[in-house]
Amino acid sequence: INKNRNKIMISRKLLFIFLLLTFAYSGAKVGTAIFRWAEIETGTRAIGMAGSQVASGNDISALPYNPASICFINKNQLFSSSSNYLAGTKHYTMAYGTKVTSSDYVGLHLFIFDSGDMPEAVAIEGQESLTGKMFKFQGLAARLSYGRQMTDRLNLGATFKVLNESVTSGDLSMTGVGFDIGSNFDTGIYGMVLGMCISNFGPEARYMGDGLDVPASDEGESQDEQKKTEYHPMPLTFRVGLQNNVFDNGTHKVSISADAINPLDFDLYGSFGAEYSFSNLAFLRFGSHLGHDTAGISFGGGVNYKNFTIDFAYSDYDILENHTQFGLGYKF
Repeated sequence: INKNRNKIMISRKLLFIFLLLTFAYSGAKVGTAIFRWAEIETGTRAIGMAGSQVASGNDISALPYNPASICFINKNQLFSSSSNYLAGTKHYTMAYGTKVTSSDYVGLHLFIFDSGDMPEAVAIEGQESLTGKMFKFQGLAARLSYGRQMTDRLNLGATFKVLNESVTSGDLSMTGVGFDIGSNFDTGIYGMVLGMCISNFGPEARYMGDGLDVPASDEGESQDEQKKTEYHPMPLTFRVGLQNNVFDNGTHKVSISADAINPLDFDLYGSFGAEYSFSNLAFLRFGSHLGHDTAGISFGGGVNYKNFTIDFAYSDYDILENHTQFGLGYKF
């Protein structure tokens, strides 16, 4: 009885801390944060479950949702994915994680966003005019993570990340750094697992580059002068999630998960997902977003053959059409 009471007290304290921080930042302005592309849902399993991975993430692909997910790696794991995203854009993922001691884990996760070629336009006397040139917007998020199994039920993780975005036309770029901290806690209460993550702690950043140079004028202005850009905050985000295996007879397993997400510059929204596993060889997944402007249902599946895993996921974004991703994993 005392053990159960302690478990309940720990879970309540963790949840209270998260909610306190969530309400403290709930009044932030919408659309004011930078590097929003780095928060795009990634990981084929995650997309199939509508991104509900804070508590249910169990491999290196879930590291952007909760760095404590790295603690579920058996020894070594590789993951890569390619995604056709919205409006002709694409993004790619490459990740590696390893177990370095009986309780310590490290991993590297790279996320690349590519807008594809877009026509360049300039404003002349209030009217937009095409220049005939093409440009790209590109983003890179590099994450270095560490996780530790504190007990047989509690995992903690932390991520240091470097974010960079650039525009090929005009030589403009912006670089920032941030930190994520997360936990995964098996409450021992009816099989419930509680996950929490606070991501993107970091200083503000702004655009810099030769594209901001001010041409010399007849008044004698220096060519070295540049336009000034404003600093903007990182997309600080709070996540809390629950996961439970509602059925498991050794051959067939069904798990469900639900997340609440509160970004600094957006309204609170949620997601839930479900995964069916047959002998840990074949998987079917389903999910849906709640309170999101465009994202709706998603589904996916995967096959685990020997040490290889091949996954597919689809997500519907209403008027923005859909999003598909293919992923390949290898454990050794």
